[in-house]
Amino acid sequence: MTAEDPLLGETTYAFSRHLGLELVGWSKDYARMSLPVEAFLRNRHGAIHGGVHASMLDTVMGYAGCWTGDPDQPQMCLTLSLNVQYLSRPLGTVLFAEGRRTGGGKSTFFAEADIKDDTGELIATGTGVFRYRRR
Repeated sequence: MTAEDPLLGETTYAFSRHLGLELVGWSKDYARMSLPVEAFLRNRHGAIHGGVHASMLDTVMGYAGCWTGDPDQPQMCLTLSLNVQYLSRPLGTVLFAEGRRTGGGKSTFFAEADIKDDTGELIATGTGVFRYRRR
């Protein structure tokens, strides 16, 4: 199953679809994603797997730095460095990640992000360094 994302103007990629990650906001230097908390995202002791948080942070920061405003001219990037701080367990049923491009230049950019649940609980934060891919 594929789904075209109205914010992207392109088909969402398989890994995001598999997790249930959805882009719900995107503009210059900013992106927001949501993810319903599902049983398959949990680890052996019932918490959301840390890799899910890392994937959300990585993805939302990448989108935050790749806004072009033109679906016919997409910008892609590669993650060079990713740092994650795990702070709490979700209390709610949906996770929201917000990413912000904080700086950079022609070939690389820096970003930060956080994940909160639908109760407002801060779950994780992250920072990253990304390299733009040539078009």
